[in-house]
Amino acid sequence: MNIILSTLNAKYIHSSLALRYLKAYSEDEFPTIQICEYSINEPLMTILTNLYEKKPDVIGFSCYIWNIEETIQLIQMIKKVQPDVMVILGGPEVSYDIPYWFKRVKEIDVIVYGEGEATFKQLLLTIQAKKELEGVQGIAYRIVKGHQVNPPQANINLNDIPSPYQDDQDLATLQDKIVYFEASRGCPFSCAYCLSSIETGVRYFSVERVKRDLLRLINSGVKTIKFVDRTFNIHKRYAMEIFQFLIENHQNTVFQFEITADIMKEDVLQYLIDHAPKGVFRFEIGVQSTNDYTNSLVNRRQNFKKLSQTVLKIKETDKIDQHLDLIAGLPEEDYESFRKTFNDVFALRPEELQLGFLKMLRGTQIWYEASKYGYQYQDYAPYEILQNDVLSFEDVIRIKRLEDVLEKYWNSHRMNKTIEYLVREEFASPFDFFQEFGDYWAEKGWNRIGHQVETLFLRLLEFLENKRTKELDFIVSLMKFDYFMNFKYKPRKTWWEFEIPKQKHNEMIKMLAEFPEKVSSDFAFLRLDEKDIHKHSMMELLSFDLPQYFLSGQKVRVDTLLMIYYQPPDIAQPFFGYCCTKKTV
Repeated sequence: MNIILSTLNAKYIHSSLALRYLKAYSEDEFPTIQICEYSINEPLMTILTNLYEKKPDVIGFSCYIWNIEETIQLIQMIKKVQPDVMVILGGPEVSYDIPYWFKRVKEIDVIVYGEGEATFKQLLLTIQAKKELEGVQGIAYRIVKGHQVNPPQANINLNDIPSPYQDDQDLATLQDKIVYFEASRGCPFSCAYCLSSIETGVRYFSVERVKRDLLRLINSGVKTIKFVDRTFNIHKRYAMEIFQFLIENHQNTVFQFEITADIMKEDVLQYLIDHAPKGVFRFEIGVQSTNDYTNSLVNRRQNFKKLSQTVLKIKETDKIDQHLDLIAGLPEEDYESFRKTFNDVFALRPEELQLGFLKMLRGTQIWYEASKYGYQYQDYAPYEILQNDVLSFEDVIRIKRLEDVLEKYWNSHRMNKTIEYLVREEFASPFDFFQEFGDYWAEKGWNRIGHQVETLFLRLLEFLENKRTKELDFIVSLMKFDYFMNFKYKPRKTWWEFEIPKQKHNEMIKMLAEFPEKVSSDFAFLRLDEKDIHKHSMMELLSFDLPQYFLSGQKVRVDTLLMIYYQPPDIAQPFFGYCCTKKTV
């Protein structure tokens, strides 16, 4: 029997943990199972051709909100050219409204719901033996008059599931991809909008097994491992042991965890502050809202003060990047309340602030209660809300505009110094800056075209000029500095015309080669000649003493030579220096 396990990942760099679990659990009986991963960005005809040429008897697809619509189109095409192939769907997207899927998609033969490893193996054995499916627990299947749902499969001991990462050939394909990993299943919380709330309780893999699997991935050269545990730090001792193991064995692999910051224990936090290597850990923290009433309506108990303290302590170390999540459109959170939520969370200055919109996932409490709050939402995945009783569609549109420029100008880290100054000094709040800029961006039609780095700077400058922003000459100095810091190598062009004439530029290069101490002792230590400086450096004359501003916040108007030396590739960070020439009024 020719069996294929497949999915359409959101991006090429992603990989599927679910498929590898299913294969590992069944390959003792079915050693020829193939995993075929694709991306939703690939042409469906290309995927269809690849699958067709493999001549499968059974194809199982792992389904999520990001791939379900493309998966449906694909299986409809498969059934037209291979009508006898058995199509099996599984995954969270098809598990909680089974009648809907059988009614909507006539090409589905079987749906596996719940924990799939034992169910899928039992299903394959039944198909191979040509027996009736009524004895397979944890599935629903098509019958002449509709469909039949069998009783659920009991949860199995997690340590009885073989490791999904034992195949050396497969490991070799994962080195440059995001590898998903779990140390536990289940969630201790019951957030009304989340599918994880449907299954109560948390079960853990043995810590020794987790260590073995992690070490195998690390030693294979995997660069990024993302834990899918819903709340990694809920079990203090367990989390601490894994943190310690990874700190001792990371080999520069990066690990991302979903944590709940307001329950982070002080000793765990202090251990991370003291011992975590810079850049090895990343934390994803779901804040969602700082409106206590809204949180109560979706069964969230959150101590935002404690959360903030944890985030700020971690940020002070500059060791662990933090990704904070917000959800627009939660019950009873109107536009003004969301403005406050955004500003509350932006005040923590997370490395990334992810702004998403509520999705009415099938099977969740909020999906069942949609009419209670007047929700209107998309009929098809990703089921994103359009409006509710307190948040109009016009509000949603405006917040989406904000989200667009937030991604381009904050989460991209292209203009850290400039944006920090603008949100603190020139606008009423961070929310107001991103909202006003987002509105202007949409008004100009820029949301419908692509943008290079240089263009992003010009767009911001146009917006600020249109607003007649104060201190624009100072802001431009910050923008020039930020632009230079975008590059590891000397940029070929800039978004402005250089103020230093070519002859003067050459004179400055000669001066810097002869008197490097005018920049700094660190620059002098590089011992560069004129050729090195010319080849690898950029210079510009600024109107302000930026070193003084970065140090004290004081804006001193003075002609300042900004010099950026882009060091060879083995030294990642550019060297920048200043040479102040003459103070002016």
